[in-house]
Amino acid sequence: MTTTPEDPTPLLPGRPPVVDLATWQAAREELLVREKAHTHEGDALAAARRRLPMVEFDGTVEVVGPKGPVPFLELFQGREELVVYKHMWHDGAPHQGQCEGCTTTAWHLQDAVYLNARGVSFAVLTTGRWDEVASYVGFMGYTQPWYSVRDVDAPIGGDMGYLTCFLRDGDRVFLTYSTTGRGNERVNGSLGLLDMTPYGRGEAWEANPEGWPEGRNACWSWRSDADGNATWGPTSRPVPQWTRPGATPVRTLGRHSHHH
Repeated sequence: MTTTPEDPTPLLPGRPPVVDLATWQAAREELLVREKAHTHEGDALAAARRRLPMVEFDGTVEVVGPKGPVPFLELFQGREELVVYKHMWHDGAPHQGQCEGCTTTAWHLQDAVYLNARGVSFAVLTTGRWDEVASYVGFMGYTQPWYSVRDVDAPIGGDMGYLTCFLRDGDRVFLTYSTTGRGNERVNGSLGLLDMTPYGRGEAWEANPEGWPEGRNACWSWRSDADGNATWGPTSRPVPQWTRPGATPVRTLGRHSHHH
């Protein structure tokens, strides 16, 4: 530990300064003012979203799920609103080679019961061929409904990597909202919690104090090998997969090999 002449408080390298509780509380309350302003601006943005116009499209267009082709209308499950996540897809890739960002987003949407309680259904859409998609869903252990929208036009198909909202009025269907990039972070509770911690996400773009652990590329920690080392190599798989009973390291990796 070291101290400076201006501040005799011991400094721990690479860690926040150590202060008494009253000093911490004052700093915390100062930051809280900014946090509340951020919350209120978020409320205003949400209000603006609710006032966006909407676009009608054909809800009878078919998507492919476990029971074969079904009209998009069926994804509402009788409810008025629907949120979908559009999962990017790499044709022919092994399960552990699918998009790391989409993998973690979908993992955080494993259960939609609270959405359902508010009259909102949820589904995952992707452009993969259904046979590949079904195998991948089983490998990952996803419990939400998945559908292939291969060769389906926007707003049902189109570009992937989006959170998109729809509204139903009887048999009429409307697009109301869509976001991508960091807009998708809203469903990833792990990122929100990491943002509260002293070291944050551990990513290179973050503004950190001098001496903090060096940041790495985005999503760097989301794939690992059997020993928990972050890697995107042939021995990697999405982190949640190592928590599954019987998970074994990947020994060899062919282009079409599927390891459970």
